[in-house]
Amino acid sequence: MFFKEITSNLVLLFLFVLYAGSALIQLFYFWGIFSRFAFHKKKQIINNKKPISVVICAKNEYTNLKKNLPLILEQDYPNFEVVVVNDCSEDDSNFLLKSFSKTYPHLNVVTITKNINFFKGKKFALAIGIKAAKNELLILTDADCIPKSNQWISEIQKYFSDKTQIVLGYSGFERKKGLLNKIIRFDTIMSAIQYFSWAMAGKPYMGVGRNLAYNRELFFKVKGFSSHYHIPSGDDDLFINQVATKNNVAIEYSYESQTISPAKSSYHEWVIQRKRHFAAGFHYKRFHKIFLGMFSLSNFFFYLSFIPLTTFLLIDKLYNPIIIVIFLLFLKIVSQLIILKKSMNKLVEKNLLLISPILDFIFVIINPLIALSNIIVKENKWK
Repeated sequence: MFFKEITSNLVLLFLFVLYAGSALIQLFYFWGIFSRFAFHKKKQIINNKKPISVVICAKNEYTNLKKNLPLILEQDYPNFEVVVVNDCSEDDSNFLLKSFSKTYPHLNVVTITKNINFFKGKKFALAIGIKAAKNELLILTDADCIPKSNQWISEIQKYFSDKTQIVLGYSGFERKKGLLNKIIRFDTIMSAIQYFSWAMAGKPYMGVGRNLAYNRELFFKVKGFSSHYHIPSGDDDLFINQVATKNNVAIEYSYESQTISPAKSSYHEWVIQRKRHFAAGFHYKRFHKIFLGMFSLSNFFFYLSFIPLTTFLLIDKLYNPIIIVIFLLFLKIVSQLIILKKSMNKLVEKNLLLISPILDFIFVIINPLIALSNIIVKENKWK
């Protein structure tokens, strides 16, 4: 009876197949992929505390360096240096770093005085910092990032071994009032769930430069950022997309290993940031683009088909199919809430769960608009 009601109308059949198919794809992602991180149980790792170089690029970051750099320099760790690349700053960063150098002998300041970077972005400065590092193991972060504990270095580096050359960390954003802050934090959480889960599934595809570690030998082996120097963004995700394998990546998400940054305060600034991420995503490996695209597209078509489908079913008084449509909506939202709840507990993120379905729908609208604007308008600046 159900199939007879649906198949009598080709438009209705198309909408139902699109809706149900999208729902099944979403459920596969939540339970087949994202559950790997949501239900992950950490194993005890022996911490050998290897020598580490923390690399930070700074361009006109006087205020952030003054506030945040001591928190990195004063980490509870026996053998590390902090390399700060002062990239043609026009503020008083140079004087501040000279002052810090007198107090902290393990601060290594590299100053770029002439703008010889022929490509936009911070890849040139970061490459200079990596070459100047004294130690083989690197942890990367930004000047506006704050470690959540003095055990940050200790927790991130403990996964390095002869086999593991990359450690993907988590970097969140400060919680503030307003819808924009919730949108940014939700986006960050969903991104982390995806790159952690796919890494655990043996398909690592990205990391975030605010909290990322890798072996310097790996950097030189692929000639650094040379294959994507012409792309302004991607010093983190494009590099990891190029060098990560199912065998050389580990993840670390404990509270002590996290960093936190101030979120963008305007929609314009955030959209520019999102556009850069989208631009880098176009250069991912084909398989990565397919599995990321399938998740976004299925979510888009799920919501896009829901309204006309339910409208036509109500008009035709086809109540049995409506029950199935509502059930699939319920199943999708509940699955998402369960995975988000477990993941947010791991990442120590709060106050987003109840409004997450609304935020999810907002991204269904926002993402296509940003992708379209990225094609029309190019943004190439780092600072």
